[in-house]
Amino acid sequence: MLKTRIITALALLAVLLPVLYFNNYTAFAVVASVFFGAAIWECFRLFNPGTSKAPLIAAFWTAAFVYAFFISPSPNPVFWFAISVLVWVLRFAPSLKLGLPPLNSTANTFLSLVYAISVVGCFAAIVEMYRLSPLYLLSVMAIVWAADIFAYFSGKAFGKRKLAPSISPGKSWEGAIGGGIAVLVLATLSILFGGEAMLGTFAARVQAVLGWAVLYAVLILIVAASVVGDLFESQLKRRAGMKDSSNLLPGHGGVLDRVDALVPVLPLAALIGAWL
Repeated sequence: MLKTRIITALALLAVLLPVLYFNNYTAFAVVASVFFGAAIWECFRLFNPGTSKAPLIAAFWTAAFVYAFFISPSPNPVFWFAISVLVWVLRFAPSLKLGLPPLNSTANTFLSLVYAISVVGCFAAIVEMYRLSPLYLLSVMAIVWAADIFAYFSGKAFGKRKLAPSISPGKSWEGAIGGGIAVLVLATLSILFGGEAMLGTFAARVQAVLGWAVLYAVLILIVAASVVGDLFESQLKRRAGMKDSSNLLPGHGGVLDRVDALVPVLPLAALIGAWL
């Protein structure tokens, strides 16, 4: 399994890093659209296990996404950012406590559409932040990756109180807090000692405009959003009886398994960035 994970990770890096490094917008549009289509396909499979219509639905949503964000002369991404943040605050985060509607219900169908809209918001944020600069996009993703990595090690070392035992028994409050502290420390060090190379990052821009206190509040909010995104997808998989959202990425599961924490975070970060 470890060998498979490493091979898949290296293959993904071989595709993604040149796209980001060479700042090739056409290649980026193709890669983003492919990953969006895969995420939407997995989304509707999680809400409707066994459905045969997911590929057709994904093709329709992907065509609309490509037109709206790569062909249309005047897309309005801020609208999608705001809608995405609202649905996470008003519907998805509360579901971690209140639960999800039954499969094969009207409420579940409606919720699948709402979650798909949040996926659109996530990828719209990817497009918009890439347009600002690949570094800016990577700097937001790095916040989530750092929180996840350090949460894992903090949980292993200190975890005692379960964060959401009925959804993801392996996660603890100590792990989440440790991940958050690590993000604050790393962001501070990157700004103080990163030099000009770090000036274009999300954290540096927030600090320069709004100050340290607001930066720390924003980072804590982003870490909390990443935890909610991770738990929500775990909740969907548990309800659907699936271990992974798909097997598109051998050793890693599906696309949603890799971006679940980013789905609520990227629109939030992009919305904050739009205010700067």
